[in-house]
Amino acid sequence: MDRVPYLIIGAGVSGLSFANSVGGANALVLEADQEPGGYCKTIKQSGFVWDYSGHFFHFKHPEIESWLRARMPKDEVRTVTRRSLVRFAGRDIDFPFQKNIHQLPRQDFIDCLHDLYFRDVKAPQTNFKEMLFARFGRSIAEKFLIPYNEKLYACDLATLDTDAMGRFFPQASIDDIVRNMKTPDNGGYNATFTYPRGGAIEYIHALLADLPKSAVSLGERLVKVDLGAHVATTTKRTLSYDKLVSSAPLPMLLEACGVPHDASAFSYNRVLVFNLGFDKKGPADVHWSYFPDPALSFYRVGFYDNIFPSERMSLYVEIGLERKGTVDVEARRARVLADLAKEKIVTDHRLVAWHSVVMDPAYVHITRQSLVETSRVRDVLKASDVYSVGRYGGWTYCSIEDNIVETRALARELTA
Repeated sequence: MDRVPYLIIGAGVSGLSFANSVGGANALVLEADQEPGGYCKTIKQSGFVWDYSGHFFHFKHPEIESWLRARMPKDEVRTVTRRSLVRFAGRDIDFPFQKNIHQLPRQDFIDCLHDLYFRDVKAPQTNFKEMLFARFGRSIAEKFLIPYNEKLYACDLATLDTDAMGRFFPQASIDDIVRNMKTPDNGGYNATFTYPRGGAIEYIHALLADLPKSAVSLGERLVKVDLGAHVATTTKRTLSYDKLVSSAPLPMLLEACGVPHDASAFSYNRVLVFNLGFDKKGPADVHWSYFPDPALSFYRVGFYDNIFPSERMSLYVEIGLERKGTVDVEARRARVLADLAKEKIVTDHRLVAWHSVVMDPAYVHITRQSLVETSRVRDVLKASDVYSVGRYGGWTYCSIEDNIVETRALARELTA
């Protein structure tokens, strides 16, 4: 039986970051897929560069950005000042919606401002939907915040925790909203983002640069973990470990470890992503747009060709799906193309290349139940030297950089 000090499940950002932090000679990363990267994969087709979805880095820690850039192709990484829009009633307004209601048609603006001012500040805020009404009033909630997020999460927002999006939700007070009418400030956590010419996979290549090839085993899936014996069974072998660190979806890890848990606590959605390449340019000077209209199939459309300028329009289009059910990709693609034409993003363009992927899971549903159960089972795992990390391992909402921060901190704790 082979033995390894640190057995790592998942060769995405979290797993590879942890492996770097403890040293490749001490780690073995198992990846069920035939390629590393997790959801940070890149597709190159007919001259287009696409990711599994819009994976952009929003750095808050200069030392992390510098470390990654030092291991990436020179002069091939661009820092971009974000421009994002909301398509509402046939016009584009600046994101976030709640800070730019003055750009709405007159009656919609009056409705939003009136309901914001006279909102019931004493109303209960026991779930995400109640929070939206209490903080922003009925019109802002019903015109954008509820329909958009229902399309994204593919669930009733009343089932989500009040703080389901954490720091990523663009809060705004009345003062912020009124001040924004004269002095625009639409920054937020992702006011700038970083993106490499070669796609998000370049960050994975950077994380692999210092690791020996023997530290990553592709096409090897975790099957079972004996917590007491510190032994893992994979599709290829049996391994003894000192510590196990996993970025796999938490319910999958719990099943493999035989840890009793409440499966109903771990709900989530799927996201169908279409990457579309057209023969000529489309809208310029926008990086992504939000679409709250329930009649439209997608909730967000992003423009790769406005990051690294191109004469051909390159899009990613995202559709929120419920956890279960079949996906008719061809029918969905036809609907997407029709909706893009309806919104005049596509006019007389010709589709020359396309790709699709279903991200499953995509956004986890953070509920009061999930918060309690996640905390409990992670403590159970930790007591047996198993650590569940990352967005899906932690069953949380976080950025890619957050995963690096978390796994570096865990490595320091375990090697102290």
